[in-house]
Amino acid sequence: MKKTGLWILAVFLWITPGWTQWKAIQKIHEGNKAYEQKKYANAEVEYSKARKMAKNPVIPDYNLGTSLYKQKKYDKAADQFLSVVKRSQGDKEKAKALYNLGNTLLQSKKLDESIKAYKMALKYNPDDMDAKYNLLYAMKLKQQQQQKNKNNKNQNQNQNQNDKDQQQKKKNQQQKNQQNKQQQQQQKKQQQQQENQQNQNRQQQQKPQPGKISKKDAERILRALAEDEKKVQEKVKRAKAKQKKVKTVINW
Repeated sequence: MKKTGLWILAVFLWITPGWTQWKAIQKIHEGNKAYEQKKYANAEVEYSKARKMAKNPVIPDYNLGTSLYKQKKYDKAADQFLSVVKRSQGDKEKAKALYNLGNTLLQSKKLDESIKAYKMALKYNPDDMDAKYNLLYAMKLKQQQQQKNKNNKNQNQNQNQNDKDQQQKKKNQQQKNQQNKQQQQQQKKQQQQQENQQNQNRQQQQKPQPGKISKKDAERILRALAEDEKKVQEKVKRAKAKQKKVKTVINW
């Protein structure tokens, strides 16, 4: 980028210089001397004094803008260059102020505004090669910025999509874990129910049921009945035998 420069005009360009004007010119010269020595803060002070004295503050405003620019006071510098654009009568003066305004805006990262300032400068002075160079430079920076913004946007979109994918993956895993947990709980519950049912069946098999007797008890009862029947038969036989021995007595 081509830098801004100091604007020095000859004394004869001033209209009807009086004592106050001579003092203003003196302050401008003192400011120029400080500027050349890179004492930009001192130059700012002298130019500020000059602009208060001068009938036409175009020159001190312009040079004050350059000293502010060198101190990186870009907002204040831009105000001074705008003032020069409004007050200047000649196209070249306007073009030079607009050129420096473009430089100031460019340093402030205001690319669109700086491009506009360079284009206006070229409108007043189409042959200004420095303005053409800086215009192309600012346009290139803008293109790079747009590409960077596009890349950042795509990167953010990709990152957002990755985040969504990770969240969905995590959600799916949580659902899967929950399903597995529910299945395990269901299987455990079914297993417990089966064990409880088996225990109940064993208890029912071991517990004697009303109206039914075991095989062992049935055999014992049958044996007892057989013994009782045998005893009854023997008793009947003895009774019959006894009847045979008794003689019948008939009483007449």
